[in-house]
Amino acid sequence: VQLVESGGGLVQPGGSLRLSCAASGFTFSSYAMSWYRQAPGKERELVVTITSAGGSTNYADSVKGRFTISRDNAKNTVYLQMNSLKPEDTAVYYCTRGTVRGQGTQVTVSS
Repeated sequence: VQLVESGGGLVQPGGSLRLSCAASGFTFSSYAMSWYRQAPGKERELVVTITSAGGSTNYADSVKGRFTISRDNAKNTVYLQMNSLKPEDTAVYYCTRGTVRGQGTQVTVSS
């Protein structure tokens, strides 16, 4: 099982980023996928989960209305579109399948 995140970077407050997570080594379309984040000195936070077929999502209150998760089961990829970014969104973002996670991608929101 391998999960590889990409798309992080430095963005100004109010900006947008799109994270991608390429999955391999398992039947991607059979599993729910999640994005977590962890900021320095803070506990890990579950950002959003999407069901295997993409029909249902569950967002943390902190990102509702600003972040959108999607998946392309044909490409074995899950995405996280992040809009209206705030400094408090700064964290390492991880793509996860159950207890398996990728290496993470850094998102920094700063002027």
